[in-house]
Amino acid sequence: MAVSACGGGSSSSSQTITGEGSTAQQKAMEHFGQVLTDNGGVVLDYTGSGSGDGIKKFLASDVDFAGSDSALKPDEVIKAKTRCGGNDAWHIPLVAGPVAIAYNVDGVSNLNLNPTVLAEIFNSKITTWNDPAIAALNPGAKLPATKINPVHRSDSSGTTDNFQAFLSKAAPAAWPYEHSKEFKGNGGSAAAKSTGVGDTVKKTPGSIAYVEWGFATENKLGVAAIDFGAGPVKLDATSAGKALDAVTFKTPGSKDLVVDSDKLFASKTPGAYPLLLTTYEIVCSTGYSNSDTAASLKSAFTTILNKGQDGLSGIGYVPLPDAYKTTVQGTVDALK
Repeated sequence: MAVSACGGGSSSSSQTITGEGSTAQQKAMEHFGQVLTDNGGVVLDYTGSGSGDGIKKFLASDVDFAGSDSALKPDEVIKAKTRCGGNDAWHIPLVAGPVAIAYNVDGVSNLNLNPTVLAEIFNSKITTWNDPAIAALNPGAKLPATKINPVHRSDSSGTTDNFQAFLSKAAPAAWPYEHSKEFKGNGGSAAAKSTGVGDTVKKTPGSIAYVEWGFATENKLGVAAIDFGAGPVKLDATSAGKALDAVTFKTPGSKDLVVDSDKLFASKTPGAYPLLLTTYEIVCSTGYSNSDTAASLKSAFTTILNKGQDGLSGIGYVPLPDAYKTTVQGTVDALK
């Protein structure tokens, strides 16, 4: 799906910036598109095709930025430097949203899970909803003997990469796989893109999936509370925001803002929901063939940071905390 909107600053009013990739941030891009329209200026054209496709398009110079749910791999960093005329590509974590554990189980309106049980469900070690391991986390609940259908992404997905990274950090004994944009677990069923995952769970009783919060709420799915180590935490804007407040970056002081997801996913802060997806806009720090591109990116991203945060929680994202916004703005300002 492409999103086109006007916005940014009048100095580059005829410029279009193009992006492609992450479907996790697609709803945010639609929201930002309206914000940009309301402020006049740069035209934003974003297509949600999946992180893998977005990175490929960026590396091939087909778009100005890639939307990705995970950082570039080492070989992609090298290719990106070539695409950027010998200059570094930077990761700008402009959108943050929780990954919901969405489910469709008849008669179950509240569900508690933990990382180990999640890993065993998505590795087909726990196969029915009344399994003792699930029952132990939900005392008094009437859990059916329904077969569990774990749904994962069929396409290359940064959401899959982050979910598997979370499982390997939070439940290493139960999830022995290297994280990847391709799903590594056993069994279950697959669906394309976030829209397909949400739709599959909605239509299939007994299903469970990892999917961005906005797609879970859009489909009116149950969302599990997760016990990260300090008691079950319900997913809401407050619990997700508490986790985002504690985010750190892999290289302090760098303009390349890759989130330290290992620290995030290992968090056991009471009341925080650290199963959080920080999605990136991957850009050239400098070196665009069109000299107007960097100015247009700066204008649009600045508008998004300053005027695009209101309303995000209503569509499944976390408004960026002030200190976090200041760090991101520093990278945006340095684009040239």
